[in-house]
Amino acid sequence: MSNNPMLGTLLIVSGPSGSGKTTLCRRAESAGLTSYSISCTTRAPRPGEQHGVDYYFLTPEEFAAKVAAGEFLEHASVHGNSYGTLRSEVVRLLEAGQNVVMDIDVQGAASIRTCPHPTIRRAYADVYIHVPPAELEARLRGRQTDSEDTILLRLRNAAMEDARRSEYQYLLTSADREHDYARFSALLTALSLRSSLSASADALQG
Repeated sequence: MSNNPMLGTLLIVSGPSGSGKTTLCRRAESAGLTSYSISCTTRAPRPGEQHGVDYYFLTPEEFAAKVAAGEFLEHASVHGNSYGTLRSEVVRLLEAGQNVVMDIDVQGAASIRTCPHPTIRRAYADVYIHVPPAELEARLRGRQTDSEDTILLRLRNAAMEDARRSEYQYLLTSADREHDYARFSALLTALSLRSSLSASADALQG
């Protein structure tokens, strides 16, 4: 038997604003199923959010410097702000045998699918959280945190994102929080059993 540890699973989770994807990722982390990948962003913190916990909040200049240095696994512009994930942090966690979930948009997911890094390629899986349009609008309005213009923008963006859901390996159609989490956690468990994750350390290098 090999003494090499199992590689962790990298699960990319996408879906429109209001789909509950962040809640699913955070709950899985709280249950010890995953390590949550903290993204960098240039947007301002929302009430209660903390630097280094929810996001790494960067200035546009700081973000641009990391892009130029090639430090991001993926980065994209969403709703007028920049978001990105540090490659080094994700690889470190995966090679330590930890599952990583990344809550990112369809642009970021498309970028990571083509990543040549062997650890990323072997660990990769993705799921799209779909919410029927009427339900999504009700959720966005129920939050009572966005202006009418912002809600309409998010609905337009959701329609564009939904058009790309066939690019994902898995599709979870949202119903309610408990139903969604039961299916999400089951997916994580199944992915962790993939035989490809038991590759030797030598196979993960290069």
